[in-house]
Amino acid sequence: MYLEFGNIQGLPDDEREKIRELEKVFNYHFAKNLEKDKYYEGHIPLSEVNLGIALPESMKNLEVGCEWGSKAVDVLAARSMFDGFVKSNGYPADEMNRISNDNNLLTEYMKACRDELKYGCTFATLSKDPVKGCKIRFHSPASAAALWNGEKGRIDCGLAIIDTKKDESDINYKPSLINFYTDDAVYVLRNSEKNAWTAVKYPNKMGRPLMEALVWNATTSKPFGRSRIKEPIRRLIQGYVRTVANATVALEFATSPQKYILGVTDEQFDAITNEKFNQYIGSILAATTNPETGSNPVFGQLSQGTLSPHVEMLRLLATQFSAATGLSSTDTGVISEANPSSSDAIIAQTQTLITLAEQLNASNGEALKRIALMAQAVAKNETLSELDEEERSIVAHFKNPAMPSVSSTADAAVKIASARPAFANTDIYLEMVGFDIADVRRIKSQETRQRGLALADELDAQAEAVPEPGDEE
Repeated sequence: MYLEFGNIQGLPDDEREKIRELEKVFNYHFAKNLEKDKYYEGHIPLSEVNLGIALPESMKNLEVGCEWGSKAVDVLAARSMFDGFVKSNGYPADEMNRISNDNNLLTEYMKACRDELKYGCTFATLSKDPVKGCKIRFHSPASAAALWNGEKGRIDCGLAIIDTKKDESDINYKPSLINFYTDDAVYVLRNSEKNAWTAVKYPNKMGRPLMEALVWNATTSKPFGRSRIKEPIRRLIQGYVRTVANATVALEFATSPQKYILGVTDEQFDAITNEKFNQYIGSILAATTNPETGSNPVFGQLSQGTLSPHVEMLRLLATQFSAATGLSSTDTGVISEANPSSSDAIIAQTQTLITLAEQLNASNGEALKRIALMAQAVAKNETLSELDEEERSIVAHFKNPAMPSVSSTADAAVKIASARPAFANTDIYLEMVGFDIADVRRIKSQETRQRGLALADELDAQAEAVPEPGDEE
C-alpha cells in the first residue's frame, strides 16, 4: 500500500511540500517494513537462503517455520508492562487514568510495544473526543510516517492512515482518509474517486504536532530507532532455515540409506530397479548366480549419514542469536545443556534481557508522559503551559521487568513491613504478596466493611452501658 497524493485542495503550499516529503519517506520504508513483517511471521522461502550447493532448485519453494523473529520481539515486549500513571506524590493520576481506561491504553500499549520493537518505532496520535475527552491511537510505520526536527528534538510533522478502501482491482487497498499533523493544525485529508484529495483544517494550539513516537534503540543518526529484527538478526534466521532444510534432506537419506548390489543379470537388474521400494522394505533379498560370469551377486550398503553436523550448526546459530538479542538459549528452542540450569544460571541468562527491558521502559516512560500531558491539555482544551503543577508531575509506571516469582516478592514485602509497619497497610504490599488489582479492591472494601461493623458494635455496647434515668440508685 504505497502513498500517491494527487492534487490536494485546501492545503497551504508550505504544508504541501512537507506532505510530499512524508510521502517519499513512507514509500521508501514500505518495502523494508514488509521485509520485517515477513521475518516476524516466519514466512521465509528456501529460495532466499539456498546457497545452491546441497539443496536442489526444486526445493526453492519449501518453507521452514522459524519463530526466532517473533521471539526477538515478543519476549522483550512481554517484560515491558505499563501499569498506568501516578502523580509525583505517589497517588494515582485519576483524570489521566480515566482517559487511559477509556482508550484501553494498557492493552493498546502492549500491541504498540511489539510494533515498536518490530519496526524500530511506533506513533501515538491524539485528537479531541466529546466522550473520552481525548482519543489516543497508535500507528505502526506500516500505516504512518513522520519527519524529525533535530533543532526541537521532536517530530516536526507526520501523517497517519486512518482508513482505506479497495482500489480499481477490487483486491488491493489504498488510503482513503489520512490525518496530517503539524505544529498548529491537524489536516484531515479525504480521497475522492479520481485520486484527488481534499484537506480540512482543524486548528491545534498545542504548539507541536499531536503525534508522539515511541522509539527503540535510537541514535543521533537514526532518531526513529532501529528494529530488533535488523539485518544481522535476519541473516541468523536465514542460517536457521537453511540448516533445518539441510537437516530435513539429510534425514530423508538417513531414513533410506544407499544400497548397492553387484554381479546381477539383466533380468535381476530390471526387477530390482522397477521395484525399488519393495526391495528396500523387504527383509530378504534373493539373487541367483550370474550364468555369464559364474559369480554370485555381491550386496552392500553405503555408510549412513548423520544429523550431528546439522545439530551442531543449529546450536552455533542459537548461541549467536542469543548473544545478539539477549534471549536465553531456552527461548531459541535449541538446548545444549544435558542437565537443567540452576536458578542462578537462569537469572544470569536473563540479566541482559532485563537490562534491555529497563532501557525500553525508560524510553517509553518519557514518551508516555508527553502523551499524557498532551491528552490532559486536549481534554481540557488548554495548552501545555496552562496545565497546573500536579498535572505536569504525572509519570508512567511500569511493573518490574525482572518478573520475580510471587514467593520472592512476598518475602521481600514481609521484610520491608517488619522494618516499616505502616507499609503493611498499603496497596503496594498487597500487590507484592500476590494479589491483583481486583483482589486488592475487594480486600480494601471488606476491611472497610469490617471496620464499620466493629464501630457499630462498639457504639451499641457503649449505649447499653449508659444507665437509664432513675436507675442510678
